[in-house]
Amino acid sequence: MQYDIKPGIRGLIFDLDGTLADTMPYHFKGWQRACKKFGAEIDTAFLRKHTGSPGWIIAGEIIKKCGLDGSVTVDQIMNQKLAEFYKDQHLVKSIQPVADIVKKYHGKLPMAVGTGGHREAVERTLEITDLIKYFDIIITANDVNNFKPHPETFLKCAELMNVDPSCIEVFEEVKREFTLYLCQREPKFCTFPNLTFCIA
Repeated sequence: MQYDIKPGIRGLIFDLDGTLADTMPYHFKGWQRACKKFGAEIDTAFLRKHTGSPGWIIAGEIIKKCGLDGSVTVDQIMNQKLAEFYKDQHLVKSIQPVADIVKKYHGKLPMAVGTGGHREAVERTLEITDLIKYFDIIITANDVNNFKPHPETFLKCAELMNVDPSCIEVFEEVKREFTLYLCQREPKFCTFPNLTFCIA
């Protein structure tokens, strides 16, 4: 895919899961296997609803949804999910059209990964897909206090890139309606007016 960034753009930020790398089927499978181990069951609609949230938040929601209070901890579910995800992680491939954009602008513009994922899993995915060499700046859920859709992840990327947020193009795996939601709930996010949606 031939893609040219918008005029005036001086930096790029990429989400990871579902944007740079086709990880979502493996994340879903990991959560479902982990839940099964603890006698719980969730569907993909539940997981879609929580896409982008850190693992410990998803694990907490599973405990509430499935009535597991007292029988299992957030850490137990999250650690089991990571173990299940790692079993299949070697199968993850990059999403080529987006990876091509990374390669095209590497060395020309500062770039960062801004993700709600767990740092260890994020770095392993970037290594498996051979994309880690393109990014010096990687901000994960472990690096922020406020998670997506709060803009802290992207604001921290912008700060480390030393680029004004209004001059950064952000690539995300979300629906276009999310823009309005972000601007209403998190006005600071509107400092990133250049949102490119990789999956509509």
